[in-house]
Amino acid sequence: MQTTTNNHTWLNRSEYPFRDNYISLNGVQMHYVDEGKGDAIVFVHGTPSWTFDFRNQIKELSKTHRCIAADHIGFGLSDKPEHYNYSVQQHSNNLAKLIEHLQLDSFTLVVHDFGGPIGLNYAIQHPDKIQRLVILNTWLWSTRNEPEFKKAEPILKSPLLPVLYKYFNFSARFMVKQSWGNKKTLTSEIHRHYKEPFSKPSERMGTIAFAKALLNEQDFFESLWNKVDVLSNKPTLILWGELDEFVPVRFAEKFMSKFHHARFQKFNAGHFLQDESQRDVTSAVKTFLLDTSTTFQNTNGRSMVNV
Repeated sequence: MQTTTNNHTWLNRSEYPFRDNYISLNGVQMHYVDEGKGDAIVFVHGTPSWTFDFRNQIKELSKTHRCIAADHIGFGLSDKPEHYNYSVQQHSNNLAKLIEHLQLDSFTLVVHDFGGPIGLNYAIQHPDKIQRLVILNTWLWSTRNEPEFKKAEPILKSPLLPVLYKYFNFSARFMVKQSWGNKKTLTSEIHRHYKEPFSKPSERMGTIAFAKALLNEQDFFESLWNKVDVLSNKPTLILWGELDEFVPVRFAEKFMSKFHHARFQKFNAGHFLQDESQRDVTSAVKTFLLDTSTTFQNTNGRSMVNV
C-alpha cells in the first residue's frame, strides 16, 4: 500500500478532503479512501463516477466508523489503462483483493449502480464477512426484458456510442446531468468533479466497458440473482431516488422480495441520490447502523419512509 497526498489540480480538496491510498494490482494502481476507525463500511461506486460519490457519507460516518471506498480501475484517481479487462467480474475481483489486503473480516457493504453487481458478487461469495447491506439504485438480475433496457438497447448497440463516450465524454458530461432528479441542484462545480477524471479520450475506456456490459454481461447478472438468497437474512437498507429514469423504483421492490429484513426509504432525487440528497441519505445510513434490531415494526417485516 502507498499513502500519498497527490495534488490533482482539478480536485477541490475541501470537498474531497481524504488521503490518497493506492494498491498495486498486477502493476496497475487502484486508488482508495480509508478514513476513520471502528467497524468497517465498504462503499462500491458505479459509472461514470468514483469515490467522490460517497464523499459526504464518508466525511460524516468516518467519525464513528472506518470508511473504505475504492475507485475502480479506469475511474476516479485510479490508473486508466487503455487496454484492460474492464468487465464487472474483474472489478469485483479487484475489490476482493483490496478487502483481503486490508484484512477486513466483517463489514457493512454499501453499493450503488454498477457497484451492485460488483459488490454483491463479492458478498455472495463471502456472506460470512457481511454484517449489513445498504443498496442504492442498482440491480442484480438480467434486465433484458425491462422496458428501460429495451428503450436503451438500440443506443447501446449503435457503433456511435463508443465514439460519443470516448471522444465527447458523453457518459460524464451528459448522462450524469440527465440522471440528476432535480437538475438545477447539480452545480457546475460538482459536475466538474464527475467529468475531470475522464479528461482524455484514452481515460474513458472504463465507462465504455460498463455500457457494453449492459449488453454482454446480462447472464452474469442473472446468475447473481439466482444465488442472492445466501444474503437474504442480512439486515438491509434499501435507499432509492424515485426520480431515477434509468433504474426505477420497482427495482427496489424486487430487491425487497429477496431480503427478509429490509428497510426501504425513498427520496425525491434521481440516480445519484447519495450526492443529490446527501444529508438525508447520510442520516438514514447512520440510523440504520445504530439500530441493533433486524426486525421492523410493520406486518411484512419492513418499514417504508418517503423523503
